Amino acid sequence: MKATVYRSTGSWYIVKDESGKLFNARLKGVFKMDDSRNTNPLAVGDQVEIEMENETEGSVVINTIHDRKNYINRQSPRGRFQHHIIAANIDQSVMVATLKDPRTSEGFIDRFLVACEMYHVPAVIIFNKADIYKKKEQEKFEAWKQMYEKIGYKIILTSLKENTGIDEVKGLLTNRITLISGHSGVGKSSLLNVLMPELNIKTQDVSGWSGKGLHTTTFAEMFDLEGGGKIIDTPGMREFGLVDISKQELSHYFPEMRDRLNDCQFNNCLHINEPGCAIKDAVAKEEIAEDRYVSYYNILESIEEKKY
Repeated sequence: MKATVYRSTGSWYIVKDESGKLFNARLKGVFKMDDSRNTNPLAVGDQVEIEMENETEGSVVINTIHDRKNYINRQSPRGRFQHHIIAANIDQSVMVATLKDPRTSEGFIDRFLVACEMYHVPAVIIFNKADIYKKKEQEKFEAWKQMYEKIGYKIILTSLKENTGIDEVKGLLTNRITLISGHSGVGKSSLLNVLMPELNIKTQDVSGWSGKGLHTTTFAEMFDLEGGGKIIDTPGMREFGLVDISKQELSHYFPEMRDRLNDCQFNNCLHINEPGCAIKDAVAKEEIAEDRYVSYYNILESIEEKKY
């Protein structure tokens, strides 16, 4: 019997079969992970085959995991060379960001975009809490909107208080499987409550002493949208650690760099100190935003390549 993983708590899962019935599920004991660096064999969004284990208690075992269309992963807290799959088989990934209370850094956004490019998942950025933006934040938003839209990313400005941008978000989510992520405190859970009020997801205010949001979501979980489509909610993240990426390939995941790589003098150009670099030339000509180049450099410096 085919089913979809709707919730993962690490050892037990909630799955929904094709008739819409929910079951508690566990992995059959014979399963082994293909990649020892992966901390979770199964993720929300995975398509699986189940068989009844205990009909009275409504529990099943998962005996097959179908091949994934795609997935998004991040660095596992257990180790810098291990990865944790956040979600699988998604149509798009949405980051909820804010420019104030708390402020989402450009570096965090760009790491998220690199992860989406790595796994061929279309990315969207929602800038929330527009009602508290002063002139400085409004100018920053307009600059970032222009920068990101120029390289192909969709940007939406929302305010839950003023009901701004909500219809656009609803249209974006209809009939798609969407992963929603972001820092704690950016209003992700509040946005989901507007989209699906029947869920009444717990929310918390931003911590006053630190300016950082407090975690409200503990496990990744999938929800069905009334008008069609599904949302995968994820725990708030302090950082977005990239894994399975080399310094040599990083520039391939910056769309504005990708089209210029063949114009560099050297095939192995890292676009830092090499002569004849098309990327540095494009930055000098303002064809590539300097902020994005700085993000590229910072990510490049942070990559620790494992010695096998």
